[in-house]
Amino acid sequence: MDHIGNCFCGTVEVTVTGSPEAMGYCHCRSCRSWSGGPVNAFSLWKPEAVRITAGANHVATFAKTEMSQRKYCTKCGGHLMANHPPINLVDVFAATIPTLAFTPGVHVNYAETVLPMRDGLPKLKDFPSEFGGSGEVITD
Repeated sequence: MDHIGNCFCGTVEVTVTGSPEAMGYCHCRSCRSWSGGPVNAFSLWKPEAVRITAGANHVATFAKTEMSQRKYCTKCGGHLMANHPPINLVDVFAATIPTLAFTPGVHVNYAETVLPMRDGLPKLKDFPSEFGGSGEVITD
């Protein structure tokens, strides 16, 4: 199944195919600053499942760290996705894909939260151990 999303102005179109590898919330300062909100909803995909299907000439990249290559539309500034080369996954921001049924399974970087959430989901101090984090769960 394909899901189609767009940047804020609609110039750039992103198509994801299949199902994400994971969905959840990131509480790190970088994601909060980039998203302009207290938490960022993510959907992680294998790179081959993500395609820019329109407006590729309007996509730019900003990389604050080696962990995240954040992509956005140069026309409207709308955020699209972040490539994560160290873990070989692409975070297509959940709000970018309106037809995707967002079903979060985890909170990451919860040690940095500014918005405590009591939803029963696991809350990791940083990242899962398989992604280079401690895998430590924070209990509320």
